[in-house]
Amino acid sequence: YRLLSSALRLASRLPNARKVVLLQTSGMATRGQKQSDEQRLTELHDKLSQSKRVLVLTGAGVSAESGIPTFRGSTAGSWRGFTISELACPEAFQRSPSQVWELYHYRREKSLAAKPNLAHVAIAKFEQFCLKRGIDFMLATQNIDRLHQRAGSSRVIELHRSLFLVRCTACDSVTENYDSPICEALRGRGDPSPQADSTPIPEDQLPRCAGCSGLLRPYVVWFGEPLNEGELSSVQEFANMSDFVLVVGTSNAVYPAAMIAPDARRSGAQLAEFNLDASCSSSNDVSYFVAGPCGSTLPKALPRL
Repeated sequence: YRLLSSALRLASRLPNARKVVLLQTSGMATRGQKQSDEQRLTELHDKLSQSKRVLVLTGAGVSAESGIPTFRGSTAGSWRGFTISELACPEAFQRSPSQVWELYHYRREKSLAAKPNLAHVAIAKFEQFCLKRGIDFMLATQNIDRLHQRAGSSRVIELHRSLFLVRCTACDSVTENYDSPICEALRGRGDPSPQADSTPIPEDQLPRCAGCSGLLRPYVVWFGEPLNEGELSSVQEFANMSDFVLVVGTSNAVYPAAMIAPDARRSGAQLAEFNLDASCSSSNDVSYFVAGPCGSTLPKALPRL
């Protein structure tokens, strides 16, 4: 009952939206309500099929269903008592590269062990549908785990880059690295528990550049660092010329990416949001809001071959 009430309260906050609420507690919904929800979902499905250009914007909520920690929200927890913003920044790496590398070793290993879920697969199949039908498609993700690519997505822009890119702090070279572990000294390290061994690893034993032996850093976008201006502009321009933007599993709380969907709406795009919760920046303007786990809702909404 609490889950049902919560979903209905979320829908009631969207005064300008078509309230497409897929109730996961189907046995408690009325027959008429279920039919109405399915009809609206079919309407969204048909409109996406007839679109000319679609942007899909994804966030941590998509990968959370694969067991990837989000480090955000009231239930997200922390890593050894630190919030992600305290460690995912240049200052923390300068202060303690060992500590930061332990965090990112943990995140790399979790991502390597995870499998794409039904939401990742649905988006990849929708991309194939779009390409086959001549619909312009772009996937812009704030996730750094590369589960979209492993599910089959190819037209992906990684706004925050990837866990599997490293940059040398000495020569600035950028390389891909999927080694597990990335260096022997990190084997068995990275436990998120505050009671875990936190003895600093000597810097010369941390990941090193194959070319110049300089210290490597995770090449993700940290707090206080800018996004790639060219990629961000490409996404913004594509969004502003799209007839549909799908906001999937993101709270739209991290700027400047949080402005992509609202700006597209002002340029005439329709927004469809798939989330457990209504995002603060787009919920007043969405055409469709679909509540529930993305792995359950997306396969029903997105066209596929």
